[in-house]
Amino acid sequence: MAKKEVKPFLLRIDPRVLAAIQRWAEADLRSLNGQIEYILRQALAKRGVKLSDFEEKGSKADADE
Repeated sequence: MAKKEVKPFLLRIDPRVLAAIQRWAEADLRSLNGQIEYILRQALAKRGVKLSDFEEKGSKADADE
């Protein structure tokens, strides 16, 4: 099974927001990082953004270089 590629990203966030997300993550039995990714994926889906669209465009851009 291939490991999913992840890109490290530094995030500045209000400590109260971080604490609330941490509590939510614990309630959902997820890591903090997993919860943040879940929230972002849900927001993208709500806007109708498909991740595969970005993966294909990113691959094409990389191939052009």
